[in-house]
Amino acid sequence: MTGERLSLRHAGLALVTTAIWGTNFVVIKLALAHFPPLTFAALRFAFAFFPAVCFFKRPQVPWRNLAAFGVMIGVGQFGLLYIALRGMVAPGLASLVMQSQAFFTIGLAVVLHRERVGVFQAVALILGLAGLCLIGAHMDRSTTPLGLTLLLGAALSWSTGNLIQRSTPEAPSLSFVVWASAFAVPPLLLLAVLHDGPQAMAAGIASADLGAWAALLWQSFGNTLFGYAVWGYLLARYSAATVSPWSLLIPVFGLLGASLVLGEPLPVWKLAAAGLILGGLAVNLLGPRLFSKTKRDADLAP
Repeated sequence: MTGERLSLRHAGLALVTTAIWGTNFVVIKLALAHFPPLTFAALRFAFAFFPAVCFFKRPQVPWRNLAAFGVMIGVGQFGLLYIALRGMVAPGLASLVMQSQAFFTIGLAVVLHRERVGVFQAVALILGLAGLCLIGAHMDRSTTPLGLTLLLGAALSWSTGNLIQRSTPEAPSLSFVVWASAFAVPPLLLLAVLHDGPQAMAAGIASADLGAWAALLWQSFGNTLFGYAVWGYLLARYSAATVSPWSLLIPVFGLLGASLVLGEPLPVWKLAAAGLILGGLAVNLLGPRLFSKTKRDADLAP
């Protein structure tokens, strides 16, 4: 580990990565104007797998881990997210709700590993739940109950995928993602036939313009391969406590990008919900660290 602070160059990489992941919700929305949702998801993971698989060796982890991660992230996270973004929820708000994966991760750790919920985690959960309730209280045509439910399912799948990947910390993150992507494609194609329909799949691919294909490649290479490569690079050099707080910028970029590019409104209730959810994330990520530092400084004081 190189220290408690990211160097200027590494901070720049973290900033670029969070900007890519945040504004990616706008890119998804634009691409879904051409591609049916599950067709788009299947293509995304197909391109994330090939040709990258030619350059990365299979990580030495059980096949079941790769398969489980691929299904949870491919079908669960992005399949549900793409369906929700087809008119059921605004992209900026989606970038915010997806951060509830951190709270699901806490819950899964309690249920599966019998971990105790600390004071900071309890406060974080209360703040996050309050933010989600505020969103739920402002349902309209742009944010439907089904859309919010799909997003929460996507966030739960994301947190489950995180736990699966964390069970094999020795595996290079980028190789893990590339090889796991292969397991996302078959179920996504099957579900695309059932949900999108063969005619819509063919029509979407045939009518997609250069911008739609660029958005697809951005999903596969920019968002998936570059994003995971940089994040894994940073986590290999710094503690998770140093890198993780940068993820708080993802919904900030998501909300701003959706507002600037798509004209998504930012009413007071949405900003308040963002404040509650981001506050919960900040308490969960930074609270224990700041408390430990304060306690250590107090112990060292004469």
